[in-house]
Amino acid sequence: MAPTSASAADSPTQSAPDTIENNLQPFFVLHKASSRKSEKRSAGTGKTRRRIDLSPSPTKKTEKSEECDEQHRFERLRMEAFELVWSKMDSTIKDVLRGINTNVFDEIHCWVCESFNTIKSFGTPGIAEATRAFPIVTDASSKLLFAGLVLTKNMEFVDDLLTFEEVGLCLKSHGCHVANLSSLDFSAKSGIGGCLRGLLRQFLMSTLDAADMSILASWYREQENNNSPVVVIIDDMERCCGSVLSEFILMLSEWVVKIPIILLMGVSTTLDAPRNLLPSNVLQRLCPSKFVLGSPAERMDAVVEAVLVKQCSGFSVGHKVAVFLRNYFFNQDGTLISFIRALKIACALHFSMEPQSFILGGLLDEEGQEGEKSGLLPEIILKNAPQLPLYVRNQMAEQNGKSLVHGLSELKALHKCWSIVVLCLYEAGNCNKIRLLDLLCEALDPDLYTSKASNNVVLENDCGLPITSDLFMRRKYSTSQKGGLISQIIRKVRDLPAATLYQLLKNWEKITMDVPEIHDKVKELQSEFRFEDGKLKQNVDDISKRHSSLSPLNREDSKAISEKAAALLNSLVGDFFRPIECIPFHEIVCFKSVEKLQSALIGDPRRRIQVDLLEFYKILHCSCCSKSGNILVPSMHDTSVMYTLAQEHGDLINLHDWFQSFKTIVLRPSKKGITKSKQSPLPKKRKNINESENKSEASIQARFCRAVTELQITGLLRMPSRRRPDCVQRVAFGL
Repeated sequence: MAPTSASAADSPTQSAPDTIENNLQPFFVLHKASSRKSEKRSAGTGKTRRRIDLSPSPTKKTEKSEECDEQHRFERLRMEAFELVWSKMDSTIKDVLRGINTNVFDEIHCWVCESFNTIKSFGTPGIAEATRAFPIVTDASSKLLFAGLVLTKNMEFVDDLLTFEEVGLCLKSHGCHVANLSSLDFSAKSGIGGCLRGLLRQFLMSTLDAADMSILASWYREQENNNSPVVVIIDDMERCCGSVLSEFILMLSEWVVKIPIILLMGVSTTLDAPRNLLPSNVLQRLCPSKFVLGSPAERMDAVVEAVLVKQCSGFSVGHKVAVFLRNYFFNQDGTLISFIRALKIACALHFSMEPQSFILGGLLDEEGQEGEKSGLLPEIILKNAPQLPLYVRNQMAEQNGKSLVHGLSELKALHKCWSIVVLCLYEAGNCNKIRLLDLLCEALDPDLYTSKASNNVVLENDCGLPITSDLFMRRKYSTSQKGGLISQIIRKVRDLPAATLYQLLKNWEKITMDVPEIHDKVKELQSEFRFEDGKLKQNVDDISKRHSSLSPLNREDSKAISEKAAALLNSLVGDFFRPIECIPFHEIVCFKSVEKLQSALIGDPRRRIQVDLLEFYKILHCSCCSKSGNILVPSMHDTSVMYTLAQEHGDLINLHDWFQSFKTIVLRPSKKGITKSKQSPLPKKRKNINESENKSEASIQARFCRAVTELQITGLLRMPSRRRPDCVQRVAFGL
């Protein structure tokens, strides 16, 4: 008995390495063993048995592997292109938002310097006096706390986080000590201690258990930081607890002589918000100043102009996507962060869905490397040609890629003219407070781009060939739609006074600088104006009418020039207003699938759960389940098996019938066991039967209960009621 027990004791240690090896490389071990067995059989027996080789040939395997490698390579190219394009868009958005608030930031910095000089005029205490644990007793004027109220006009404070971060960086660049505190630091739970700990953590760069203002005073004196102001920024004071904020302000006002602290607080609604939040004794300690940031609509117009109109990265969106982004922006209370997030998701979906989108990244990279060159080099296109459509590849084979390069050049030139006309319309409608996002949605509408060509005009969608610029002119943009923004703007131009019209033409001159064809027309109309003695007058070349130029511009002359300006704008719209969806090869740069974007942003989680349960093999990538198709096999996940069986029932599912069906699937011999039993029928069959018998009824019931619980948690089932304890109810039906 001793040797038996010893061998039993040693068996776990001996089998442990084998178990680990099998877990690490199970398929490798099985393939090696089967190949050795076949070699022994072929060497031991003299008979040659005819065998049908159903395995794919090496050539097919090589082609399949090369195709997979090529597919992975293009996926990697598209991912790199997305990262390049979005980094360009993200940096542009940050620069635009920083540029909008530059003037306000300069005003805040000047105010901080003036406040600091005023505090220093009260006198500077010595080191021993400044580091004492109690404040200095002075008059009431020296206890005033300079507070700047920054009106953000935002419904959601998430847009203000980046703004106040930029304010802090701007003040730090000018030598100020800055601490950014969130409204969460002023909660009733944290109290005044939470505010002080957050303040000390940012200035002393360490976490202290004891929160005391004397520690901050010692730091300000000992570290030789007493030549710069200390600015405390609170992103949204209206979200703070009123009692905690009041106590914090009173405490800072007591220490303002020792530590020249200046408070900067964000206000989202009105500048009267401190009166509603703080008591009168706290308001008497404040010396307020007011600063107003740009409105969310102005920031949105600036972002839309830089990203979607001028297309800093080359990426564009279709008409339906633009309308959805506008509605999504307004539904999210005008939150700019939500619009930027939706734009990023649209960009990611474009590069994941469109096989040709990697070209956009290559062109943008080439533009960044070569500066003034457009980046439309045939080598880049030909190198990545296999993912292009068939008609494009045929053209490239015939013309060595020149046709595609010409088409992309035409797309870029046409869109540049389109963006300039959109900006001219926006400048003309700016006095009527027309938002650029609304104008963009109308400008991208391909239905308004009507065809006035003759019958021999070939549609791009039929053949997809690039069309020369003379054929482009055969299509005109319809401006006759009543009630549209474009027609409203053109009508308003006719009624502009002479001074306003002259300023508008000056703005058009700056916008159209890069397109000589449009710029010359604007300059020609602008030449009819001139100033003499500070008054706007008409420039007339005819000698017989020279006397009229000496008098101020009368109403009839102003009306005539306004009509010419409206006619010019109308002609620009008719000649150059071509939406991106009406240009060949727009699929490379334009995202149009609004359904995909809506699903990604809003989502349908219950439908997604149902699809994942029914098509789980697409996520797990297991070969045993994907080859079985719609046939249930024991190797499937229990929850997927249960939900697939539930599709055969109606509103109510009988638990007993459901369990019996599940048990039948679980006890069914696997496909692997069936193929093995064909090689040696008798022993393998007995082994499979023994394995099925070893599966106890309790373990199957446990798996069944766990699967039912998971379906209940995901919201697809309702558990049995007292009236029908033997049935569960389905909650979701269909897809």
